[in-house]
This record gives sequence, structure tokens and C-alpha cells, in this order.
Amino acid sequence: MNSNKESLDCFDPQAVILANGDYPTAEIPLKLLGEVAFVVCCDGGANEYIKRGFTPTAIVGDGDSLLPEYRSQFQSLIHRISDQETNDQTKSVGFLKERGIKRIAIVGATGKREDHTIGNISLLVEYMRKGLEVRSYTDYGVIVPCRNCTTFKCKVGQQVSIFNISAKGFKSEGLMYPIYDFTNWWQGTLNQTTSDSFTILADGEYILMVTY
Repeated sequence: MNSNKESLDCFDPQAVILANGDYPTAEIPLKLLGEVAFVVCCDGGANEYIKRGFTPTAIVGDGDSLLPEYRSQFQSLIHRISDQETNDQTKSVGFLKERGIKRIAIVGATGKREDHTIGNISLLVEYMRKGLEVRSYTDYGVIVPCRNCTTFKCKVGQQVSIFNISAKGFKSEGLMYPIYDFTNWWQGTLNQTTSDSFTILADGEYILMVTY
């Protein structure tokens, strides 16, 4: 990320990863699933996708969550990665990175088990460190890993939450409430945009969630 103005609703991913959380119901993640040609399903995430009449480009994981009938029917699409040190979302990101795909949207990564949700969100920073541009789209907003100063176009009144990872020197422009060097994740939640763009000034890594 850099300080150039970037629209939150104009991200153009090369591929979409469908994780095994709650299947999306909001317009934006469903639109991504319907319009991006390269869709990778995380193992069990393929069950609902196939049930709805779609065929993924690839199914990535250790194969433990995929229904037996789909495991047989779509055998040629399955890429088994047995590494137990990473989850299926990270395996899918690695699968795409190996194929030169660096701009990735993730959907279905939240819901169900809260520990999986927190883990999936925190991993966005790891992907950023690998030089990838990855965002996670939920039914409520978009989650973006950031480094240093970032500026985004937005609409007035959008809610913004900031989760600090390693950043210092927090300041902002275009937000209703002043920000500071947060030491706990709740401290940066529930801010709000006051302009058609907002800027976060900081030195280090953090995660933004911006509502639709």
C-alpha cells in the first residue's frame, strides 16, 4: 500500500478465494464470486459453491472437508497440500502466488468459528509481507492490511475500524475521531469518515475494516 488515493470499491482482483466460513450473502462478495474468472475454493468451501451450481477453477487443501461425492466428481481440480502448519486459506494464497497471481480477494473467511475468523483476518498481514495485495470481503465490509501511510476514497459516513499490528505515530485525516497508538484492538474501532477520502498516517503495519 502507498499513499495514493485508492477507491475501496474499485479493487480489481485477479482471483477470488472462497474460504470455508459462512457463505456470503451481500452483493459485493457475491459479485466478486460471479465476475472473477479464477475462483479457488478452500477445501470445504467448495461444497456450497458446487451445490449452488458453480465449478471452481481449483480446490485447495488437505481434502478433509470436501464431501466424498465432490471429491470423486472434481478429482482433477483438487490440489492437496498436506502442510499442517498452514490453514487452507494460506494454502490457497500460496497456490495463487506460485502461479504469478498477486491481487486476490477472499470471501467467506468469517463466520462459524471465531478462532478461525480471527486467524484468517490476522493472516492478511502475512500475505502483505509476501508482496501480495489481498483483501477480505465480508457481508458487512472490506478488510485491508496496510503499511505506513494509506489514503482511500470513500463515502461520507462509512465506518472505519483500525487494528494495530506494529504501527506507531498514528494520525488521521478525514475521520471523525482522532486516532493514536492503539495498544488494544478495540481502541481503534467504530470511527467514521467525514469526507470523500480518508488518510491514515503511521509507521508500521495495521489492518483496516471499512463498512460498505
